[in-house]
Amino acid sequence: MNTRFLIGGLLALGLVLCSAGVSAGEVRDGDDLLNRPTDRTYDRIIESGYLKVGVYKDFPPYSFEQDGEPRGIDVELGKRIARELGVDFRVHWIVPDEALSDDLRNNVWKGHYLDKQRLADVMMRVPYDKAYAYKQDSTGEYVNEQVHMFGPYQRETWQIAYDPSQLDSVQTVAVFQYHPIGVEIDTLPDFYLTSGLRGRMRDQVRHYRDVEEAFKAMREGDVSAVMAMRSEIDFELGRPENRAFRLAETGFPGIGKQFWDVGMAVRNNHRQLGYALEGIVDKLVKSGDMDRLFAGLGLRYGVPDYYREFLKPEALARASGSD
Repeated sequence: MNTRFLIGGLLALGLVLCSAGVSAGEVRDGDDLLNRPTDRTYDRIIESGYLKVGVYKDFPPYSFEQDGEPRGIDVELGKRIARELGVDFRVHWIVPDEALSDDLRNNVWKGHYLDKQRLADVMMRVPYDKAYAYKQDSTGEYVNEQVHMFGPYQRETWQIAYDPSQLDSVQTVAVFQYHPIGVEIDTLPDFYLTSGLRGRMRDQVRHYRDVEEAFKAMREGDVSAVMAMRSEIDFELGRPENRAFRLAETGFPGIGKQFWDVGMAVRNNHRQLGYALEGIVDKLVKSGDMDRLFAGLGLRYGVPDYYREFLKPEALARASGSD
């Protein structure tokens, strides 16, 4: 079973522990004898001439490999951040563990036990949420004490795409009591649709390895719709073979968080690096460059709620590309 890490309403899903292999283009730092990673502070990163950006593997449109090269919105943002720092971009592929806290430990502050030398300087696509950042375990210890989460750069949400040859419209999820809908297995849409409306949609839910496979099933007429994160849906609708499909306008009652902010994470004692990266992202958001970065990949951009709380209407319009 192919599982990947998805952030949706702060739900970390990933059921298979994989080894921390190093792919082409990655940098492996550290002491070979002690198997200890180098403490790459801001000054050492600048001196080294490169920034290691941690992104999830096989997770389009956020981060994936195409023709041997890293692609996706998180990759492009990482390249832009590195360029603004005046250093080269180096990819650090992240294979999801069982929970986000495991991914942060393995890739940001401690390292995987199989290869502790392999750490990212910064990790992308981390939930920007104070409740999660200060989450405590059963003993009262802070789960994420070793990491600093900052720099919200996108507001993500859920989306349904449907086949107009099978459905006239999708005004409510209740229609999926009678029409099959595809989801990636073991994701929040899977749990939501199988448990929502007191389980009345359960029999119509079809499970697939990933969103791409779910869209293939819709092209073949096996399902009438697909539910996933908005950027995933946008990415698939940008493919020529999926142009006939449409975006649904329905909300998702009872799903918990309809929207959530996505940001970055660094090791807790690397705050100087975090402040520098935060300043770069802040300028990209406010100038509208972040919106243009997403548009260049055919994705709709959502300004994080963090900015919606204090930006004036004209500034918010510029950030969202609607000025």
